Amino acid sequence: MHIDFHDQTKSVPTDYIDLLQRLVVYTAEKEGISQEAELSVNFVDNKEIQELNRNYRQKDMPTDVISFAMQETVEGELDIIGEDIPLMLGDIVISVDKAKEQAEDYNHSFERELGFLTVHGFLHLLGYDHINKDDEEIMFKRQEEILGEFGIER
Repeated sequence: MHIDFHDQTKSVPTDYIDLLQRLVVYTAEKEGISQEAELSVNFVDNKEIQELNRNYRQKDMPTDVISFAMQETVEGELDIIGEDIPLMLGDIVISVDKAKEQAEDYNHSFERELGFLTVHGFLHLLGYDHINKDDEEIMFKRQEEILGEFGIER
């Protein structure tokens, strides 16, 4: 699996990035995603993510994570076209500022919050969503299962 990490804030420790890489690979294995898949994880500040949120979601405020999926999904299933070429899943953008705020608010580590946001963003790339209550329950249960099995607890 190829994962490009870009830290525009220059504030995410390399050992956290190594952990997040292992977490994404683990999540991909649990979800049956090809090891040929590619994605990017981008760490930005609140100003940058607010601009993305305003431009793409029409919400003029900072958020914690935004995902830009490159594949069409139906009910959480990826539509794989041309299985012999690398599958570009998309981009995950995480606000480091928001991650730090939320880690403090939820009384857990910055590392745990980055793990949560990374899995959350990755599941969005795979077609999970939380627009309605049923979908939210499915997605959040899956996140907690993955984080728990991987060893990242609250």
